Amino acid sequence: MTNPSKVLRPDMYRFHNGEKSPLPFDATEYEARLEELRERMESAGATAAVFTSMHNIAYYSGFLYCAFGRPYGLVVTDTDCVTISAGIDAGQPWRRSFADNITYTDWQRDNYWRAIASVTGKGAVIGYEGDHLTLMQRDKLEDFLEPAVMVDLFETTMRQRMHKSEAEIALIRQGAQVADVGGYAIRDAVKIGAREIDIAMAGRDAMELEIAKRFPDAEYRDTWVWFQSGLNTDGAHNPVTARQLECGDILSLNTFPMISAYYTALERTMFAGEVDAASLKIWEANVAAHEYGMSLLKPGASCAEITHKINDFFAERDLLQHRTFGYGHSFGVLSHYYGREAGLELREDVDTVLEPGMVISMEPMLTVAADKPGAGGYREHDILVITDDGNDNITGYPYGPEFNVVG
Repeated sequence: MTNPSKVLRPDMYRFHNGEKSPLPFDATEYEARLEELRERMESAGATAAVFTSMHNIAYYSGFLYCAFGRPYGLVVTDTDCVTISAGIDAGQPWRRSFADNITYTDWQRDNYWRAIASVTGKGAVIGYEGDHLTLMQRDKLEDFLEPAVMVDLFETTMRQRMHKSEAEIALIRQGAQVADVGGYAIRDAVKIGAREIDIAMAGRDAMELEIAKRFPDAEYRDTWVWFQSGLNTDGAHNPVTARQLECGDILSLNTFPMISAYYTALERTMFAGEVDAASLKIWEANVAAHEYGMSLLKPGASCAEITHKINDFFAERDLLQHRTFGYGHSFGVLSHYYGREAGLELREDVDTVLEPGMVISMEPMLTVAADKPGAGGYREHDILVITDDGNDNITGYPYGPEFNVVG
Protein backbone atom coordinates (compact mmCIF):
# COMPACT_ATOMS: atom_id res chain seq x y z
CA MET A 1 0.00 0.00 0.00
CA THR A 2 1.32 3.48 -0.91
CA ASN A 3 2.35 5.65 1.99
CA PRO A 4 0.38 8.93 1.51
CA SER A 5 2.96 11.01 3.35
CA LYS A 6 5.67 9.71 1.02
CA VAL A 7 3.68 10.73 -2.04
CA LEU A 8 3.07 14.21 -0.66
CA ARG A 9 6.58 14.64 0.69
CA PRO A 10 9.18 13.44 -1.85
CA ASP A 11 12.90 13.46 -1.17
CA MET A 12 13.44 15.67 -4.22
CA TYR A 13 11.73 17.00 -7.30
CA ARG A 14 12.27 19.26 -10.31
CA PHE A 15 10.47 22.58 -10.03
CA HIS A 16 11.12 24.30 -13.35
CA ASN A 17 8.89 27.26 -12.57
CA GLY A 18 8.54 29.88 -15.31
CA GLU A 19 11.11 30.53 -18.01
CA LYS A 20 14.89 30.72 -17.78
CA SER A 21 16.10 34.24 -16.90
CA PRO A 22 18.96 36.05 -18.65
CA LEU A 23 22.35 35.14 -17.18
CA PRO A 24 25.49 37.28 -17.09
CA PHE A 25 26.88 35.29 -20.05
CA ASP A 26 25.35 33.47 -22.98
CA ALA A 27 25.16 29.71 -23.32
CA THR A 28 28.38 29.38 -25.31
CA GLU A 29 30.38 30.79 -22.37
CA TYR A 30 29.03 28.19 -19.93
CA GLU A 31 29.40 25.42 -22.49
CA ALA A 32 33.07 26.34 -22.97
CA ARG A 33 33.66 26.36 -19.21
CA LEU A 34 32.05 22.94 -18.82
CA GLU A 35 33.99 21.54 -21.75
CA GLU A 36 37.26 22.60 -20.16
CA LEU A 37 36.11 21.36 -16.75
CA ARG A 38 35.34 17.91 -18.16
CA GLU A 39 38.81 17.80 -19.69
CA ARG A 40 40.29 18.68 -16.32
CA MET A 41 38.11 16.06 -14.61
CA GLU A 42 39.31 13.44 -17.08
CA SER A 43 42.94 14.39 -16.41
CA ALA A 44 42.30 14.05 -12.66
CA GLY A 45 40.45 10.76 -13.13
CA ALA A 46 37.11 12.06 -11.81
CA THR A 47 33.90 10.74 -13.37
CA ALA A 48 31.66 13.13 -11.42
CA ALA A 49 32.31 16.48 -9.75
CA VAL A 50 30.36 17.57 -6.68
CA PHE A 51 30.87 21.29 -6.12
CA THR A 52 29.72 22.90 -2.88
CA SER A 53 31.25 26.41 -3.01
CA MET A 54 29.47 29.55 -4.12
CA HIS A 55 32.28 30.43 -6.50
CA ASN A 56 32.48 27.20 -8.49
CA ILE A 57 28.71 26.73 -8.60
CA ALA A 58 28.34 30.29 -9.92
CA TYR A 59 31.24 29.91 -12.34
CA TYR A 60 30.00 26.75 -14.02
CA SER A 61 26.22 27.28 -13.81
CA GLY A 62 25.53 30.99 -13.31
CA PHE A 63 23.59 30.31 -10.08
CA LEU A 64 24.75 32.13 -6.94
CA TYR A 65 23.13 30.58 -3.90
CA CYS A 66 22.14 32.05 -0.55
CA ALA A 67 22.89 29.27 1.94
CA PHE A 68 21.28 30.48 5.16
CA GLY A 69 22.53 27.30 6.85
CA ARG A 70 21.49 24.91 4.05
CA PRO A 71 23.84 23.07 1.69
CA TYR A 72 23.80 23.71 -2.06
CA GLY A 73 25.62 21.95 -4.84
CA LEU A 74 26.42 21.46 -8.50
CA VAL A 75 26.98 18.01 -9.97
CA VAL A 76 28.82 17.68 -13.26
CA THR A 77 29.31 14.41 -15.14
CA ASP A 78 30.13 13.60 -18.77
CA THR A 79 26.51 14.27 -19.69
CA ASP A 80 24.88 16.18 -16.84
CA CYS A 81 25.17 19.57 -15.16
CA VAL A 82 22.67 19.87 -12.30
CA THR A 83 22.36 22.38 -9.49
CA ILE A 84 21.08 21.06 -6.15
CA SER A 85 19.01 23.55 -4.19
CA ALA A 86 16.75 23.78 -1.15
CA GLY A 87 12.96 23.95 -1.43
CA ILE A 88 12.87 27.35 0.23
CA ASP A 89 14.17 28.90 -3.02
CA ALA A 90 11.48 27.32 -5.20
CA GLY A 91 12.15 27.88 -8.92
CA GLN A 92 14.74 30.67 -8.68
CA PRO A 93 17.81 28.38 -8.78
CA TRP A 94 16.55 26.84 -12.03
CA ARG A 95 15.61 30.16 -13.61
CA ARG A 96 18.97 31.71 -12.74
CA SER A 97 21.09 28.80 -13.92
CA PHE A 98 22.44 27.46 -17.19
CA ALA A 99 22.10 24.00 -15.67
CA ASP A 100 19.30 21.59 -14.84
CA ASN A 101 18.10 21.78 -11.25
CA ILE A 102 16.92 19.38 -8.57
CA THR A 103 15.16 20.70 -5.47
CA TYR A 104 15.67 18.65 -2.30
CA THR A 105 13.17 18.71 0.54
CA ASP A 106 13.85 18.89 4.26
CA TRP A 107 11.12 16.42 5.28
CA GLN A 108 13.95 14.10 6.29
CA ARG A 109 17.60 14.76 6.98
CA ASP A 110 20.18 14.42 4.18
CA ASN A 111 17.85 14.61 1.20
CA TYR A 112 20.54 16.92 -0.18
CA TRP A 113 22.88 13.95 -0.51
CA ARG A 114 20.13 11.74 -1.88
CA ALA A 115 19.57 14.31 -4.63
CA ILE A 116 23.29 14.35 -5.45
CA ALA A 117 23.39 10.55 -5.51
CA SER A 118 20.50 10.53 -7.99
CA VAL A 119 22.89 12.16 -10.49
CA THR A 120 26.26 10.60 -9.61
CA GLY A 121 25.10 7.10 -8.67
CA LYS A 122 27.22 5.09 -6.27
CA GLY A 123 30.78 3.91 -6.69
CA ALA A 124 31.94 6.72 -8.98
CA VAL A 125 35.26 8.56 -8.80
CA ILE A 126 34.08 11.76 -7.13
CA GLY A 127 35.78 15.12 -7.50
CA TYR A 128 35.30 17.57 -4.63
CA GLU A 129 36.65 20.89 -3.35
CA GLY A 130 39.15 20.34 -0.57
CA ASP A 131 39.17 24.03 0.31
CA HIS A 132 35.42 24.12 0.94
CA LEU A 133 33.86 20.74 1.79
CA THR A 134 33.53 20.44 5.58
CA LEU A 135 34.56 17.32 7.46
CA MET A 136 30.92 16.63 8.29
CA GLN A 137 29.80 16.88 4.68
CA ARG A 138 32.77 14.85 3.47
CA ASP A 139 31.67 12.01 5.77
CA LYS A 140 28.16 12.21 4.34
CA LEU A 141 29.52 12.22 0.81
CA GLU A 142 31.31 8.96 1.56
CA ASP A 143 28.21 7.45 3.21
CA PHE A 144 25.72 8.34 0.47
CA LEU A 145 27.83 8.17 -2.69
CA GLU A 146 30.19 5.35 -1.67
CA PRO A 147 32.89 6.69 -4.00
CA ALA A 148 35.48 4.34 -5.42
CA VAL A 149 37.98 7.18 -5.02
CA MET A 150 37.78 10.86 -4.08
CA VAL A 151 39.79 13.42 -6.07
CA ASP A 152 40.39 17.02 -4.97
CA LEU A 153 39.50 19.42 -7.81
CA PHE A 154 40.21 22.60 -5.87
CA GLU A 155 43.52 23.38 -7.57
CA THR A 156 42.53 22.62 -11.15
CA THR A 157 39.26 24.57 -11.01
CA MET A 158 41.07 27.53 -9.46
CA ARG A 159 43.60 27.45 -12.30
CA GLN A 160 40.75 27.47 -14.81
CA ARG A 161 39.07 30.45 -13.17
CA MET A 162 42.35 32.42 -13.16
CA HIS A 163 42.26 32.73 -16.97
CA LYS A 164 39.44 35.04 -18.03
CA SER A 165 37.48 34.82 -21.25
CA GLU A 166 36.77 37.88 -23.36
CA ALA A 167 33.22 37.90 -22.00
CA GLU A 168 34.48 37.86 -18.41
CA ILE A 169 36.93 40.68 -19.06
CA ALA A 170 34.13 42.76 -20.60
CA LEU A 171 32.01 42.27 -17.46
CA ILE A 172 34.94 43.01 -15.14
CA ARG A 173 35.68 46.17 -17.13
CA GLN A 174 32.12 47.38 -16.53
CA GLY A 175 32.47 46.51 -12.86
CA ALA A 176 35.58 48.68 -12.59
CA GLN A 177 33.65 51.55 -14.16
CA VAL A 178 30.86 51.09 -11.61
CA ALA A 179 33.45 51.17 -8.81
CA ASP A 180 34.62 54.52 -10.18
CA VAL A 181 31.03 55.81 -10.01
CA GLY A 182 30.94 54.86 -6.34
CA GLY A 183 34.27 56.59 -5.80
CA TYR A 184 33.06 59.89 -7.21
CA ALA A 185 29.86 59.69 -5.13
CA ILE A 186 31.95 59.19 -2.00
CA ARG A 187 34.23 62.09 -2.88
CA ASP A 188 31.18 64.33 -3.24
CA ALA A 189 29.86 63.16 0.15
CA VAL A 190 33.07 63.77 2.11
CA LYS A 191 32.56 66.73 4.42
CA ILE A 192 34.00 67.65 7.81
CA GLY A 193 31.52 66.34 10.39
CA ALA A 194 29.99 63.72 8.09
CA ARG A 195 29.84 60.15 9.42
CA GLU A 196 31.62 57.19 7.86
CA ILE A 197 28.31 55.32 7.52
CA ASP A 198 26.58 58.14 5.62
CA ILE A 199 29.47 58.54 3.20
CA ALA A 200 29.61 54.78 2.65
CA MET A 201 25.88 54.63 1.89
CA ALA A 202 26.23 57.37 -0.72
CA GLY A 203 28.82 55.29 -2.58
CA ARG A 204 26.86 52.06 -2.27
CA ASP A 205 23.60 53.61 -3.47
CA ALA A 206 25.30 55.18 -6.48
CA MET A 207 26.80 51.83 -7.48
CA GLU A 208 23.54 49.89 -7.02
CA LEU A 209 21.73 52.35 -9.30
CA GLU A 210 24.54 52.20 -11.88
CA ILE A 211 24.51 48.40 -11.91
CA ALA A 212 20.74 48.37 -12.39
CA LYS A 213 21.12 50.80 -15.32
CA ARG A 214 23.83 48.75 -17.01
CA PHE A 215 22.39 45.32 -16.22
CA PRO A 216 18.58 45.62 -16.12
CA ASP A 217 18.05 41.83 -16.15
CA ALA A 218 20.47 41.01 -13.30
CA GLU A 219 19.86 40.16 -9.67
CA TYR A 220 21.17 42.85 -7.30
CA ARG A 221 23.02 41.77 -4.19
CA ASP A 222 26.20 42.13 -2.16
CA THR A 223 27.52 45.51 -3.39
CA TRP A 224 29.16 47.33 -0.48
CA VAL A 225 31.52 50.09 0.63
CA TRP A 226 34.16 50.34 3.34
CA PHE A 227 34.83 53.99 4.07
CA GLN A 228 37.24 54.44 6.96
CA SER A 229 38.70 57.47 8.73
CA GLY A 230 41.49 58.19 11.19
CA LEU A 231 42.69 55.17 13.15
CA ASN A 232 40.03 53.05 11.42
CA THR A 233 42.12 53.16 8.23
CA ASP A 234 44.82 50.93 9.75
CA GLY A 235 43.27 47.71 8.39
CA ALA A 236 42.18 47.09 4.84
CA HIS A 237 38.92 45.40 5.85
CA ASN A 238 37.88 47.41 8.91
CA PRO A 239 34.08 47.83 9.12
CA VAL A 240 32.36 51.17 8.72
CA THR A 241 31.54 53.10 11.91
CA ALA A 242 29.55 56.23 12.83
CA ARG A 243 32.73 58.23 13.46
CA GLN A 244 32.52 61.85 12.25
CA LEU A 245 35.25 63.21 10.01
CA GLU A 246 37.65 65.78 11.42
CA CYS A 247 39.86 68.18 9.52
CA GLY A 248 43.20 66.52 8.70
CA ASP A 249 41.86 62.96 8.96
CA ILE A 250 43.35 60.30 6.75
CA LEU A 251 40.53 58.56 4.85
CA SER A 252 40.28 55.24 3.02
CA LEU A 253 37.82 54.95 0.13
CA ASN A 254 36.91 51.38 -0.82
CA THR A 255 34.08 50.58 -3.26
CA PHE A 256 33.05 47.03 -4.13
CA PRO A 257 30.36 46.55 -6.78
CA MET A 258 29.11 42.99 -7.25
CA ILE A 259 27.67 42.03 -10.63
CA SER A 260 26.37 38.45 -10.89
CA ALA A 261 29.05 37.16 -8.48
CA TYR A 262 31.82 39.15 -10.19
CA TYR A 263 33.73 41.40 -7.80
CA THR A 264 35.60 44.56 -8.64
CA ALA A 265 37.14 47.20 -6.39
CA LEU A 266 38.43 50.74 -6.17
CA GLU A 267 40.57 51.78 -3.20
CA ARG A 268 42.08 55.20 -2.58
CA THR A 269 43.82 57.16 0.16
CA MET A 270 42.20 60.53 0.86
CA PHE A 271 42.55 63.31 3.41
CA ALA A 272 39.81 65.49 4.85
CA GLY A 273 40.52 69.17 4.30
CA GLU A 274 44.31 69.09 4.55
CA VAL A 275 47.28 66.75 4.75
CA ASP A 276 50.29 67.25 7.02
CA ALA A 277 53.89 66.96 5.79
CA ALA A 278 54.66 63.61 7.43
CA SER A 279 51.54 62.00 6.01
CA LEU A 280 52.14 63.48 2.58
CA LYS A 281 55.62 61.96 2.44
CA ILE A 282 54.32 58.46 3.20
CA TRP A 283 51.35 58.87 0.86
CA GLU A 284 53.58 59.94 -2.02
CA ALA A 285 55.91 57.00 -1.39
CA ASN A 286 52.99 54.58 -1.51
CA VAL A 287 51.73 56.18 -4.72
CA ALA A 288 55.22 55.77 -6.22
CA ALA A 289 55.23 52.10 -5.20
CA HIS A 290 51.79 51.72 -6.76
CA GLU A 291 52.98 53.15 -10.06
CA TYR A 292 56.15 51.06 -9.97
CA GLY A 293 54.15 47.93 -9.19
CA MET A 294 51.77 48.51 -12.08
CA SER A 295 54.76 48.81 -14.44
CA LEU A 296 55.85 45.32 -13.37
CA LEU A 297 52.59 43.59 -14.29
CA LYS A 298 53.60 42.01 -17.59
CA PRO A 299 53.34 38.52 -19.10
CA GLY A 300 56.29 36.37 -18.09
CA ALA A 301 56.79 37.99 -14.68
CA SER A 302 56.12 35.82 -11.62
CA CYS A 303 54.05 36.93 -8.65
CA ALA A 304 56.99 36.31 -6.30
CA GLU A 305 59.41 38.25 -8.51
CA ILE A 306 57.10 41.27 -8.59
CA THR A 307 56.60 41.10 -4.84
CA HIS A 308 60.33 41.07 -4.11
CA LYS A 309 60.89 44.08 -6.37
CA ILE A 310 58.24 46.14 -4.58
CA ASN A 311 59.67 44.97 -1.24
CA ASP A 312 63.05 46.34 -2.33
CA PHE A 313 61.44 49.61 -3.36
CA PHE A 314 59.95 50.07 0.11
CA ALA A 315 63.08 48.85 1.89
CA GLU A 316 65.18 51.49 0.12
CA ARG A 317 62.85 54.10 1.64
CA ASP A 318 62.80 52.48 5.10
CA LEU A 319 59.08 51.72 4.77
CA LEU A 320 58.91 47.94 4.29
CA GLN A 321 58.17 47.39 7.98
CA HIS A 322 54.82 49.15 7.45
CA ARG A 323 53.60 46.67 4.81
CA THR A 324 50.80 44.42 6.12
CA PHE A 325 49.74 42.05 3.26
CA GLY A 326 50.33 41.11 -0.38
CA TYR A 327 50.39 43.59 -3.24
CA GLY A 328 47.47 42.34 -5.31
CA HIS A 329 45.19 39.46 -6.26
CA SER A 330 43.11 37.96 -9.03
CA PHE A 331 39.63 39.15 -9.96
CA GLY A 332 36.55 37.28 -11.16
CA VAL A 333 34.05 35.18 -9.25
CA LEU A 334 34.88 36.11 -5.68
CA SER A 335 33.62 38.18 -2.78
CA HIS A 336 34.41 38.98 0.84
CA TYR A 337 32.63 35.78 1.91
CA TYR A 338 33.27 33.37 -0.93
CA GLY A 339 35.90 32.54 -3.46
CA ARG A 340 39.59 33.30 -3.86
CA GLU A 341 42.07 32.44 -6.58
CA ALA A 342 44.99 32.08 -4.21
CA GLY A 343 47.27 30.93 -7.02
CA LEU A 344 47.29 34.44 -8.46
CA GLU A 345 48.32 36.71 -5.60
CA LEU A 346 51.30 39.03 -5.38
CA ARG A 347 53.09 37.35 -2.49
CA GLU A 348 56.54 35.94 -1.87
CA ASP A 349 55.24 32.35 -1.79
CA VAL A 350 53.32 32.42 -5.11
CA ASP A 351 55.35 31.44 -8.18
CA THR A 352 52.57 31.78 -10.76
CA VAL A 353 53.75 33.48 -13.96
CA LEU A 354 51.49 36.18 -15.37
CA GLU A 355 49.83 35.37 -18.70
CA PRO A 356 47.58 37.33 -21.08
CA GLY A 357 43.95 37.12 -19.98
CA MET A 358 44.67 37.20 -16.27
CA VAL A 359 43.15 40.06 -14.26
CA ILE A 360 44.99 41.29 -11.18
CA SER A 361 45.10 44.26 -8.85
CA MET A 362 48.01 46.37 -7.74
CA GLU A 363 47.32 47.55 -4.18
CA PRO A 364 50.30 48.39 -1.97
CA MET A 365 49.37 49.39 1.59
CA LEU A 366 51.41 50.93 4.37
CA THR A 367 50.10 51.11 7.95
CA VAL A 368 51.76 53.54 10.36
CA ALA A 369 50.96 53.15 14.06
CA ALA A 370 49.00 55.81 15.96
CA ASP A 371 52.02 57.01 17.93
CA LYS A 372 54.12 57.74 14.81
CA PRO A 373 54.15 60.74 12.46
CA GLY A 374 51.89 60.15 9.47
CA ALA A 375 49.75 57.63 11.36
CA GLY A 376 47.13 55.73 9.40
CA GLY A 377 46.64 53.27 6.54
CA TYR A 378 47.63 54.25 2.99
CA ARG A 379 46.35 52.19 0.07
CA GLU A 380 45.88 52.64 -3.67
CA HIS A 381 44.20 49.96 -5.79
CA ASP A 382 43.81 49.59 -9.55
CA ILE A 383 42.64 46.61 -11.61
CA LEU A 384 44.74 45.56 -14.58
CA VAL A 385 44.19 43.09 -17.40
CA ILE A 386 47.37 41.33 -18.51
CA THR A 387 47.81 41.76 -22.28
CA ASP A 388 50.23 40.25 -24.81
CA ASP A 389 52.84 42.93 -24.16
CA GLY A 390 51.94 44.54 -20.84
CA ASN A 391 48.72 45.48 -19.09
CA ASP A 392 45.53 47.47 -19.50
CA ASN A 393 44.54 49.51 -16.44
CA ILE A 394 40.72 49.47 -16.31
CA THR A 395 40.42 51.68 -13.21
CA GLY A 396 39.73 55.33 -13.99
CA TYR A 397 39.36 57.16 -10.67
CA PRO A 398 42.46 59.33 -9.98
CA TYR A 399 44.89 58.54 -7.18
CA GLY A 400 47.23 60.78 -5.20
CA PRO A 401 47.19 64.06 -3.26
CA GLU A 402 46.28 66.36 -6.15
CA PHE A 403 42.75 64.92 -6.45
CA ASN A 404 42.13 63.33 -3.07
CA VAL A 405 42.49 66.04 -0.45
CA VAL A 406 38.78 66.84 -0.13
CA GLY A 407 36.02 68.12 2.12
